[in-house]
Amino acid sequence: MKKQKDKSSFKLAPYFAKHKFKIFMYCLLTILGGGATVFYTLLSAKAIEYLALGDTRNTIYIFLISLGIAFGQRIIWHFSNLLSAQFSTKITSALNFTLAKQAFKLSSETYSHHSTGVFTQRVINDPRQFTSQFSGLISSIVSLLSTLAVLLYIICISPWLGLAIISLLAICMVVDYFKNKQREKDSKKHLSAFEEVNSLTTEIIKSEKDIKSTGLENAISKICNEKYSKLEKAKYSFSRNGTYFWSLRFLILDLGCLAILILGIHLMDLGLLTFATFMVFYSRNGTISSFASRFGSIRELITDMKISYERMATLFDEDEFKTEKFGDVHKDFVKGKIEFKNVSYAYKEYERTKKTKTEPSQWKKINENKIFEDISFKIKPNTTVAFVGKSGSGKSTILNLLSKMYEVDSGEILIDNVNINDFDKETLRSTISLVNQFPYIFDMSIKENLILAKPDASDDELWDAISKASLEEFVKSLPKGIDTIVGEGGIKLSGGQKQRLAIARALLRATSIIIFDESTSSLDNFAQNDIKKTIDGLKGKSTIIIVAHRLSTIKDVDKIFFLENGKIVDSGTFEKLFNKNKTFKAMFLTENV
Repeated sequence: MKKQKDKSSFKLAPYFAKHKFKIFMYCLLTILGGGATVFYTLLSAKAIEYLALGDTRNTIYIFLISLGIAFGQRIIWHFSNLLSAQFSTKITSALNFTLAKQAFKLSSETYSHHSTGVFTQRVINDPRQFTSQFSGLISSIVSLLSTLAVLLYIICISPWLGLAIISLLAICMVVDYFKNKQREKDSKKHLSAFEEVNSLTTEIIKSEKDIKSTGLENAISKICNEKYSKLEKAKYSFSRNGTYFWSLRFLILDLGCLAILILGIHLMDLGLLTFATFMVFYSRNGTISSFASRFGSIRELITDMKISYERMATLFDEDEFKTEKFGDVHKDFVKGKIEFKNVSYAYKEYERTKKTKTEPSQWKKINENKIFEDISFKIKPNTTVAFVGKSGSGKSTILNLLSKMYEVDSGEILIDNVNINDFDKETLRSTISLVNQFPYIFDMSIKENLILAKPDASDDELWDAISKASLEEFVKSLPKGIDTIVGEGGIKLSGGQKQRLAIARALLRATSIIIFDESTSSLDNFAQNDIKKTIDGLKGKSTIIIVAHRLSTIKDVDKIFFLENGKIVDSGTFEKLFNKNKTFKAMFLTENV
């Protein structure tokens, strides 16, 4: 088995290194912009001194220079913002792509443990947040240094005044430390609640017809109210605690600035501070508040960046998000011989434990539903077989285990005498095509949905697959034909049309093993008969596996496996089972009454 990555393997540095020149130029321009602020302040101080001396000419001259610096600063900010937008967009896009690829590697078990919002937020939102916070951090650091330069100037003018300012800022930093500790906790709760709302909203949009047609509006509205209330409480807690700390900080700042103002007046009375110097400080008394605010903002940005990074990195953490595991056996051709050897499998239910001081948060199994125990059977290559049985007997689970959507608990699944866990990803994925009962159709044209399966397919191949899937007449009736956009999830198609398009997609791949999981359930009798003829035409060319409730559709298969409670209780041809197995016969007769 190949060694799987963990979250420590996810590094951000390479993404930023590709744009180091633009980032360097952004930093340089930001520093120049910050330096302009310092010069502007120093010139303002000089202008006040000239004004106090009654030197109007020099005062006006310095103010004109200050105006030029301010204008130049605006130009610098303009180009620095352009650079920030350029590298931030590219880095975000690269991160989105990397995280999306990692999401493709995650196991079906992982997806069953998490809501869709968990993935969409980490793949889409967190990279954008991180790059935005990165640019903001650079800007805040430079602004902080610029403000620090002004404060140092004030300290040089009056050490006593400087000492008072430093003491005040130290108190503000202590408040900021505790504020950011609380902010990290509140932010995680808020993001978790937002993920739940995001997932629910996605589900509602995709299932709005089912919700309306089954009268579920009130029930879903109640769930929405609960989720949004939880998000509202998390947002309020986040904002409330932040407001408390900000109010405390500004109360301290206001009282401190008042004390410093009184100190300045006292120092003037003692002759230790001139009126002109005091005016310089007074004109910049917002500097203290600015410094404290910038320092607090930097701490907040670092906290938020840490959270965004951890959420992205968690996608690479095997303990949290398990990935599919493949081997290194590669085959260019697979015959399609299948064998299950003493396979056991159980559906498991997990819940996330709370993190404690001594134990990290982890997934804990709380329930287990045994589906199979030591099930064994063989399927010869290029034969057509069917699995039948009542709902819950394990038919679809067999297909999911074979296609490696689920991992067996024990035993082996072999294809051409090779354990499927030993195949590399390319071999396994190119060997099996699975047509589900509810296939997903992408928001593309019919043609684009098909060529996803075979990018180099010719028009003749496309139309051949469409014809075999009994979809040709419908496609030709559309105004744009094969180039018709079918909408997200194939919303513009009926259930039967979606299934036929999915079947055409599978036929186009022409894999060694083709699985039909209730894939004709939404078809009318005429279309079902056409698809049956298509499947019959594949006999001898691929290993065909069919799961069907309608037993009349599997009369001509080579072998039928009859399941009850996770066990194969009988097998044989349709005729043999009909004459031998009373339960099978009763199922068929009930269906055809």
